[in-house]
Amino acid sequence: MTTTRERIYQCLLNRRETEKAIDLIKTKFPVMMSERLNLFKISCPLAIMDGTGINDDLNGIERPVKFPIRNQSDATAVVVQSLAKWKRWQLAELEAENGEGILTDMRALRPDEDYSPLHSLYVDQWDWEQKISEKHRNLEYLKAVVESIYGIFQELEGSIAKTFPAIQPILPEKITFIQAEELLRKYPNLSPKEREYQACKEHQAVFLIGIGDVLSNGEKHDGRAPDYDDWSSYNSEGHKGLNGDILVWNPMLENSFELSSMGIRVDADTLERQLEISGQQERKELFFHKKLLNGELPQSIGGGIGQSRTCMFLLRKKHIGEVQSGIWPEKEVENCKEQGIELMK
Repeated sequence: MTTTRERIYQCLLNRRETEKAIDLIKTKFPVMMSERLNLFKISCPLAIMDGTGINDDLNGIERPVKFPIRNQSDATAVVVQSLAKWKRWQLAELEAENGEGILTDMRALRPDEDYSPLHSLYVDQWDWEQKISEKHRNLEYLKAVVESIYGIFQELEGSIAKTFPAIQPILPEKITFIQAEELLRKYPNLSPKEREYQACKEHQAVFLIGIGDVLSNGEKHDGRAPDYDDWSSYNSEGHKGLNGDILVWNPMLENSFELSSMGIRVDADTLERQLEISGQQERKELFFHKKLLNGELPQSIGGGIGQSRTCMFLLRKKHIGEVQSGIWPEKEVENCKEQGIELMK
């Protein structure tokens, strides 16, 4: 018979080992990204001016943190939620060449996030963007980039295992590509999260393609803002979407686990279409959108890779608070203690 004590979570690394492992991951991952995708590192803002259209809406419901700026009449700044549009603007500013891109260390605050083992108010990502030519705005190129990034996760998992033998590699040799519409047809009676659960449990590592547009059941798999990823163009397999999420099976949570969201970005025609679909045509008057519609921004592919998420998965942690300091409700702290989870303070 299993006792309560036996069910208590036992972390594979102590606090000092965890900090050492986090440093290893955060040091090696951006170097490997830069080498494999021809990226160079740049600095990025924590806050930007409101009303430019550069900050991202994510799923369209999140509120950015706002604050007034002293000595600038009526000026309001917003803490970034993502840098998808900012990065594309920077590719133009830096005169990047085709096949060349940028990588930055993004920090954000998302006050509308619900506390959970996967979410906190604080977001840290490796945000990247690569300039591409028109001929690379296709599913084949998207898949090739996904495979390159997945290879980094695999290699880094191997490095962690060599340094900390208590952690053994679990990622499969290859990542499986699945269309959101195909997954719906396979599991028509399940919710989107339940479908992701089944896909990851079966394949262990999945890139789910086509997130943002309405599927055949009249519902979206998940929300996406209309002005960065291309989720409405038909791809070479006859489905909609040139974007997606890297999902893996997390044995600690016994659930699907998102590591990255990425995609080929909208061109002028796609932006027009997606703004119309979402009923947000007024955005065409914003700074970023005008530049894109006027042909002043390059074609690109890009995404964000969660730093804490990556550390959490590779170090076999059950809670994101084990790999980042944060503000936690007392109830969350107590619940974690009961499970044997020690949150960073």
